[in-house]
This record gives sequence, structure tokens and C-alpha cells, in this order.
Amino acid sequence: MIATLPHDWILGLIGGLMIGASAALLLLGNGRVLGASGIFGALVEGDPSRERLAFVAALIGAPALAALAFGAPAFTPAFTGGRDLPLLILAGLLVGFGTRMANGCTSGHGVVGMARFAPRSIVATLVYLSAGFITLFVVRHLLGAL
Repeated sequence: MIATLPHDWILGLIGGLMIGASAALLLLGNGRVLGASGIFGALVEGDPSRERLAFVAALIGAPALAALAFGAPAFTPAFTGGRDLPLLILAGLLVGFGTRMANGCTSGHGVVGMARFAPRSIVATLVYLSAGFITLFVVRHLLGAL
């Protein structure tokens, strides 16, 4: 069973509003569509623009400041049987691979693309949500891990 805090939905709502606001500000201020994986990927590939550096610094710094100010929630994925780090690394690599295959991530397709009714974003969002639902079903009901 996954334990949840009574205010988890509020934190998700605030996070969603912050992502939406940052996407709107970037589009209105720079005329660019927010795609976190694209910004991070370009930085890793050797394009250290101030905009990208500031974005990644804020992406890492904002949660770190929030954890310092309000405390970090305990995170222990019990279903991994003590193999948390390798599984999390594999999951991160698979997410990165998937975002490259889809030419974007959840922020680009799910937040900005869906709001613009972009057909490829609608398809990408349906695919990654379906993959998440299927993965949860397999892990929880077939493997009995969650």
C-alpha cells in the first residue's frame, strides 16, 4: 500500500500550476514552447546558453529550496526489495529514451502541446499515459509489487 499525505493533491496542484505558468511565461516572453527535456538535452549536448542554465538551475533549485523550507517527504519505494538505486537509474534512462523517441516530454506535449491542440502532442500524451497505466497494472496486479 502506498502511504499518502493528506495534502498530496495540493502539492500536485501547485506543481501543475507552476509548470503551466512557466510554460505560459516562456511562450509569451520568448515565443518558445516549453519542453524541459529539450532544454536539458541541448544543455547536455553542449549549448550552455544562459536561458538553459537558468532553467536547469531553477528545476533543481526550486525543489531543493522547498525541501529546506518545508521538509522533504520520505521516499522509499518498498516494491524494489532494496534495489532502489539501480531501478531508479534504469527508469530515468527509459524515460529519457522515451522523450527522445517522442520528440518531447510531458511538459512539452502534455502541457503546451495539448493546450495548443497539436495532433502529435495529443497522440504522444495518449501513448505515455497508456504506457503508465499498463505499467501500473502489470506491477500492481500481475506482479503484486505495489
